[in-house]
Amino acid sequence: MGTKTNAMRLLEQAGLDYEALEYEVDEEDLSGLSTAQKLGVAPESLFKTLVAKGEKRGYAVFCIPCGAELDLKKAARALGDKSVEMLPVKDLKAVTGYLRGGCSPIGMKKDFPSFFDESAILFQRVFLSAGARGAMLRLAPEPLAALLNAPFCDLTKE
Repeated sequence: MGTKTNAMRLLEQAGLDYEALEYEVDEEDLSGLSTAQKLGVAPESLFKTLVAKGEKRGYAVFCIPCGAELDLKKAARALGDKSVEMLPVKDLKAVTGYLRGGCSPIGMKKDFPSFFDESAILFQRVFLSAGARGAMLRLAPEPLAALLNAPFCDLTKE
């Protein structure tokens, strides 16, 4: 991979093993399902990074399988808040430093409480954004969750 992202540098500083993958970006379709297809990986193993804002606790990061939908009640419960609302896409860069389609839970502008869907532990390696469109990371979920202090929780709609 040509350029190292901030997420990659932070993983290296922490001593975590990862593999960097590149894929062709389609500006019309930034979906995780499209990315999984391009990489030839199971959509259940590719995690999208979502940011929501809790009523009292502020911003939080939720990593869920790309084909799943975040259950806002479960997300609020995980955060320890009454309710959460999704961060509008127009505010994503200002809050996280990342663009839609390239948002990584690693290396945001600030450290926000982070949570991984419990399904991540079913995989030896998961895929998630490297912090730039067209760049993906493949790494073990447990050390990543430990680095981010992110518990595994039930976060998706049934």
